[in-house]
Formats: sequence, structure tokens, C-alpha cells
Amino acid sequence: MNDKITFYPSGVTIKVRRGITLLEAARMANVPIRTRCGGKAACFMCKVKVRAGSVLKPIEDNERRKLSGLEQEGFRLSCQAKVAGDVEVDVPLDPLRAAVERELARQRERDELW
Repeated sequence: MNDKITFYPSGVTIKVRRGITLLEAARMANVPIRTRCGGKAACFMCKVKVRAGSVLKPIEDNERRKLSGLEQEGFRLSCQAKVAGDVEVDVPLDPLRAAVERELARQRERDELW
């Protein structure tokens, strides 16, 4: 069965097989998600926010321990969260990219003053 995953803010949507992790799907879709541990739930860098109505397999104990309650706010580790239906997920910007975008926005504001 093919399930659909949409990644935000990019808006990229792909069809995947059930049971694939969000991290694997992101890599297939060329959506960058930071990770350092190679998908072993050790680094916490691949944390994403899953939108309401998304269908994932139940969270397992190792992921729950790592998230320390954030799962109640919709956060999951993309390396552990497995697709069980259609999913919409918010991927945080890379911190360096976010800093560059903030600086560019400040420069645009200054330019508008002139």
C-alpha cells in the first residue's frame, strides 16, 4: 500500500511504502533532516513535528524516553517514526540556514528604510 507524506515548509509530497521511517522518506524526497547518529535515536537532531491527523505506528519506549514528553506536543524522532498511513510533518530549518535567513530578513528591512 502506498501512503503519502508531505514535508513542510517545502511542500514536497511523496508516496512511500507503509513501515518506512520519516527519515528514510525524507532522504528519498531530498528533504534535509539533520542527524548525527545514523538513525539510532541517540542524537535527538532529527526531531520533527507531526501534524494532527497523521498516521504513524505507535511510539516505542526508546523514542519516548528520548523525547521526554515532547511526543505529547506532536514531536517524533524521524529516524524512529514509522509510517502507517498518510502523514504531514513539519521539518525544522537547519540552524545555520535559519540564522542566514534571519540576517537576510533584517537586511531587507534596513533596505526598505532607504
